[in-house]
Amino acid sequence: MNNFKHLHNLGQNFLKDKKVLANIIDAVDVHEDDLVIEIGPGEGALTKFLKLYHSNLICFEVDKRLENKLKELEDEKTKIIFKDIMETDIKEEIKNITYNKLYVIANLPYYITTPIIDKLIATNIEIEAMVLMVQNEVADRLSAKTRTKDYGAMTVKLNYYFDVDKLFVVNKKSFEPAPKVDSAVIKLTKKEQKELKDKELFFKIIKDSFAMKRKNIKNNLKNYDIEAIEKVLTKYNLTLQSRAEDINLDCFIEIANDLAK
Repeated sequence: MNNFKHLHNLGQNFLKDKKVLANIIDAVDVHEDDLVIEIGPGEGALTKFLKLYHSNLICFEVDKRLENKLKELEDEKTKIIFKDIMETDIKEEIKNITYNKLYVIANLPYYITTPIIDKLIATNIEIEAMVLMVQNEVADRLSAKTRTKDYGAMTVKLNYYFDVDKLFVVNKKSFEPAPKVDSAVIKLTKKEQKELKDKELFFKIIKDSFAMKRKNIKNNLKNYDIEAIEKVLTKYNLTLQSRAEDINLDCFIEIANDLAK
């Protein structure tokens, strides 16, 4: 496909480094009775490696110009679906597949990384793990620790559902065409979710806490019960002068549960 025109609006930077592809599939232990979902297979470079699992494999691709190329990879366990993942009922697409564990492995377009992750979470399907190629700075944010500049609302939200690990950086020269920045592979591993009395309130508190990162909790959460929040913060050796980046997941959960009473 030497004459293929990569579309910038679809974030088409196709991974070509076979060593990186091999490292991606080594990141999870997939068995033949599992199901893998790939998002944006492009020319099928990663798809060919994913087929080495001999598991059920469903690939969602929005660009129908790639149909002839990708259809060559279909077999009784591999299915290519030409739909926009953001407009797809994933549950409906996989309902007739019998599988043990579900994995998502993808090289995500930079411009839509967070919406796709949000979509996968909102779909409410039990995902064992996700291995995702994202922009390097996004990987830093999603895997950030408290008291670092990269720690933000999305970090906390993601950590409620998954343990997040940044596995390795991928040089921009590993892609065709090369993007302007390096990428990184992250692994999101399912974790036991702690009980929330009001999940909607929990995520709203997180969003409001990080609304103005330079301001403290007293300012960002001034419309909530400040006394109740202060009591929880004290248990974690924090104060109302602390910033959202100082607050870990457990503390946010306790704040939300106390305010939900």
